[in-house]
Amino acid sequence: MKQTPEYDKIQENMRKGVITLDGFLGDDTRKLVDIIAEDTFAIHAHHTTKEAIASRMEYFRKQGEEGLGEPITVDGNFEVRVDSVRGLLPSPFGGPGMYAKVNTSVLNKSSGKSIVYTDLHIHFIKDHGFFEGKGSPFRLEPKELIEILEVPQTEEL
Repeated sequence: MKQTPEYDKIQENMRKGVITLDGFLGDDTRKLVDIIAEDTFAIHAHHTTKEAIASRMEYFRKQGEEGLGEPITVDGNFEVRVDSVRGLLPSPFGGPGMYAKVNTSVLNKSSGKSIVYTDLHIHFIKDHGFFEGKGSPFRLEPKELIEILEVPQTEEL
């Protein structure tokens, strides 16, 4: 897929120091559309969708809020903690609104693996299929996210 001038501008906004100190691309030199395409292929290989992943992320965030900053058990198998930090971030994709600096930590007790994600990650994945670039300190690997959160398979491919 060819990258549009609009995506070139979005990719520029994702570089280090523009919106955040670390940016969203890491050391990934690929075009934004290629990063998204590879991650889309990876999630489809696991028989799920970006919407199913984002829905599961939203579910744990909402459940974890009930712990008021302390870890709580969700569905018997997950330990979830939601922490808020002051401030808001805009999306490099543009659009309305800002995203709260909220971290959701999920530990899958069966596997012993955990993952941390933000409200901006949920937006990136749900609305754009973007998991951040390779080498980004906050990149979420689709396979790990799917496995840790036990994202259900879907027929919607």
